[in-house]
Amino acid sequence: MLSKQSTALLAVLIVSAVHGSPQSAEDNQTVPLVVAAGTPLRVYLTKRLSKRMNEPVESKLLDPLFAFDREVVPAGSRVLGTVVRLKAISKMQRAAAILGGDFTPLHEAEVEYTTLVLPDGRCIPLHTVETAGLKSIAELKPPRKKTAAPKQNSGVLGTAKTQVQNKIDAARTSVADAVRAPDRKARLEDFLWAKLPYHPQRVRKGTRFDAELIEPLQFGTVTLKPDDVRLLGSQPISESTAQVRLITPLDSSSGKQGEPVTAIMSRPLFSSDHKLILPEGTRLSGAVTMVNRARWFHRGGHLRFSFQEIDLPDSMKIPNLLAEKKASTKTLATLQAAEADGKTPVKVDQEGGVKATEPKTRLLAPLIAAFIATKAADNDTNKATSTPGNNTGGRTLGGASGFGLLGAAAAKASPNVASALGFYGLAWSVYLNIIARGSEVEFHKNAALDVRFGGRTPIPSSKFTASARTP
Repeated sequence: MLSKQSTALLAVLIVSAVHGSPQSAEDNQTVPLVVAAGTPLRVYLTKRLSKRMNEPVESKLLDPLFAFDREVVPAGSRVLGTVVRLKAISKMQRAAAILGGDFTPLHEAEVEYTTLVLPDGRCIPLHTVETAGLKSIAELKPPRKKTAAPKQNSGVLGTAKTQVQNKIDAARTSVADAVRAPDRKARLEDFLWAKLPYHPQRVRKGTRFDAELIEPLQFGTVTLKPDDVRLLGSQPISESTAQVRLITPLDSSSGKQGEPVTAIMSRPLFSSDHKLILPEGTRLSGAVTMVNRARWFHRGGHLRFSFQEIDLPDSMKIPNLLAEKKASTKTLATLQAAEADGKTPVKVDQEGGVKATEPKTRLLAPLIAAFIATKAADNDTNKATSTPGNNTGGRTLGGASGFGLLGAAAAKASPNVASALGFYGLAWSVYLNIIARGSEVEFHKNAALDVRFGGRTPIPSSKFTASARTP
C-alpha cells in the first residue's frame, strides 16, 4: 500500500504529464506579430500608370513582410491604391527640360495604397503615406534556370573556383537582385516620347515604390518557449549578414563626419541551428565616419558609415523574456552592399565605403554630338553632290540634338539655325558628360542595405551596383 507521500508524488507526476510543468508554462511568453507603422511596402507597378488624379494603381510586393521571427506577407502579394496628388517638379528640373526642348508641364504622381491582397484572396485594408516612384525599375522577367551543381573540386585551384562560385551565388540571392535596368524597348519608347515638345506623362511598368504604413498591421501572436529565446539579443556571429533599412537619409553633398545613422532590420537573423538572435525591428545605431562631396569633371561623392550598437525592439522588452539578457548590445557592423537611390550606381569597397560610379559609356554622347554638329554644319556648296538645300538629314539631326523635336523643325528653316543648334547640343553634351560635377551618394529613408557583423574583410563587389538604374 502506498504511503501518503508516495501518493502525493504520483499525483504531481500525473498532473505534470497531462498538463505540462507549471514552471514551464510560466516561462512561456506571448509576443504580438505586428508590422509596425513606418514599415515600407517595397512594391513595383504591374502595369503602366498614367499621371492623372484618382488613377487606379496596381502593384506587387517585391520583398516579403516580416514580424518578429517569421514571414507574415509573402512577396508577390498584390497592393492596390490610387493616384492622390500630382506634384510639380522643381524649377531646376523644369528649366533643364525646357532647354532640352520639352515644354510639357511635368509632374510627379504620388500614390496612396489602401488594400493588401494575399495570395489566398484575403484583403487587408491598409493606409500608406503618399509617395512618388523611385529611380529604379523592378526586373519582371523570370529568373534563370539553375544549372546542375558542379563536381566538388579539390586543391588550390579547385578551392579558388569554389569560392568565386559561392560569391556569385551569394550575390544572386540578394534581395536587390530583383531590381535591374529597364529593357531596351521601353527605354527607346520613353526616349522618343521625351523628344516631343508636349507628350503624355506616364510611370513605366515595373517602377519601384516605397510606401510607408501609417497604421500597423496585426497578424495575431506567437508563443515563445525559453529555448526559443536563449540567444535573443546576443552578439551576432562574425561575418554574418543582415538586411536592414535606413531610417536616417544620407547624402554625400550634405553629410558630416560624426553624423548619427540609424537603421532597422527588415528580416530576422538566426544562428546556424536556426535559433533567433535578432528579430525583425531590431535597431542599429552608428555614425558617419567619412564623407566627400562630388567634384567637377564627374568625380563622384564618397561616403562611409558603420554601426556600433544593437537595440532590440520595444515589443521584446517584456518581463522574463530578456531575463539575464541585455536589451542593448555593443557590436561592429559595416556596409556590405547597397541599393543605389541616386542617378548612378554605387560601389561598396572592402572597408564599407560607398562611392558613386558612372559608366565610361557616357563619353560616347559628346562624340556622337560632335559628329551630328559637323553634319549639321556641312553646307559646302562646292561639293558636287551637295547644295545648301539638300543637307536635310544633317540639319534635322543637328536641330534635334540641340532642342529636341522642336529644334529639328526649326533647323529646316535655315542652315545657320541648324548649325547653331547642332553646336549648342554639342556644348550641352560636353558639359553634362565631362565637365559637370559627378553624382553624389544618396540614400533616402528606407533604402535597402546589407550589413556585415564583425571585422572588415575583403568582400565581393556590391550586389546592388548593377541592380538599380535610372529608368
